[in-house]
Amino acid sequence: MEGNVIIEESSLTAETEEILIRFSRDWEAEKSCRGYRANTHEDLRDNRVFLAKENGETVGYLFGHTERSKNASSVMPDQTPFFEVEELYVIPSHRSRGIGAALFRYAEEKVSAEAEYIMLSTATKNWKAILHFYLDELDMTFWNARLYRKISPRLQDARED
Repeated sequence: MEGNVIIEESSLTAETEEILIRFSRDWEAEKSCRGYRANTHEDLRDNRVFLAKENGETVGYLFGHTERSKNASSVMPDQTPFFEVEELYVIPSHRSRGIGAALFRYAEEKVSAEAEYIMLSTATKNWKAILHFYLDELDMTFWNARLYRKISPRLQDARED
């Protein structure tokens, strides 16, 4: 990781919430994820928060919470504790510098006493880059995918005939 970046866990203070909400608005404006909307204070409640800071300024975050598995038996037994990463975000000017990976690894280390797995879902439009990041760089295992395709009007018209 380049530069003088420090990764730390943070309490969910009013100041931290405002930073996360501001960054999430920026993320929403990027339109890089399908259906992503900026966070509210309610979205942040009951999550552990990890921040990346450079020269005292926040440049990225990861937040999530511990749950117990259900309906995931193809991966882990029911009731297995896991840490669900809700969001991982790095500001555009600081991307591709290893900050996202450092946030992930730091959070994984900090939650390892309470969780056996770390999991996440993604709705990014740049799925090749995200899969490379999570599979190749962070050594995660692919579990499932949910795909979609809009049915063309021509096929819908053919059904009506």
